[in-house]
Amino acid sequence: MSRLSIVKIGGNILDEPAALTHFLDDFSRIPGPKILLHGGGKKATALAAQLGIPTQMNEGRRITDAATLDVAVMVYAGLINKNLAAQLQARSCPAIGLCGADAGFITAVKRPVKEVDFGFVGDIEKVDPGFLQQLLAQGITPVRAPLTHDGQGQLLNTNADTMASAVAVALVPTYSVQLIYCFEKRGVLRDVNDEDSVIPEITTQDYEALKAGGAVSAGMIPKMDNAFSAIRQGVASVWIGHARHLQDIIAGTPGTATRCTGAQLFAH
Repeated sequence: MSRLSIVKIGGNILDEPAALTHFLDDFSRIPGPKILLHGGGKKATALAAQLGIPTQMNEGRRITDAATLDVAVMVYAGLINKNLAAQLQARSCPAIGLCGADAGFITAVKRPVKEVDFGFVGDIEKVDPGFLQQLLAQGITPVRAPLTHDGQGQLLNTNADTMASAVAVALVPTYSVQLIYCFEKRGVLRDVNDEDSVIPEITTQDYEALKAGGAVSAGMIPKMDNAFSAIRQGVASVWIGHARHLQDIIAGTPGTATRCTGAQLFAH
């Protein structure tokens, strides 16, 4: 079974030209089939401000009303997605920019209103990997924007970390999948103010203990929840680390990022 590398890029990397250039250089050199997923919340926030559309957040999650959804589609599926695809072409990496609505790849359901109405936010319901498998078999690298659809013509804004995990799980029957979350930190930190406090490896059991004890920052918990959801559903390995260390992560170099695994590797 061949290895598939799925990389999600986010954080400040997309907003820093030098860092993004370095990342795309490294990503294009990953051997074998690969998929790039991206976010872009800061660019969406900036464009919304230019258009006079207020940004509404609840505990770090974007509330997507109709106007905000329009901005998300323009920025995610347009500006960022097509620029990334074009930059990969320039690096001899054949790429195609898509979102979850293309070819009906990812369907989602509009998040039910509970304490908060998140608007046009989609929770993933189904992933059909067939179209991606066809692209990968032809040597084409899919570049995925964090938008889905409900099957009835409605686009939905969907968390990019969640999408990366769902795509990885959907391709487990065909590939040995390696999922990598890249951003501007070296990994999961015991102390968010200390870049040297990277936790090199976290098992499922370790994570539950760290979370219960408050040793993992609240902002990292959603990303790690997605990481361990992928592990539980058969993804071979999940890494969380800095975009500049991508090639080291691909090589499996110890100490360059946080590796999430399902096995209990050491006793406490």
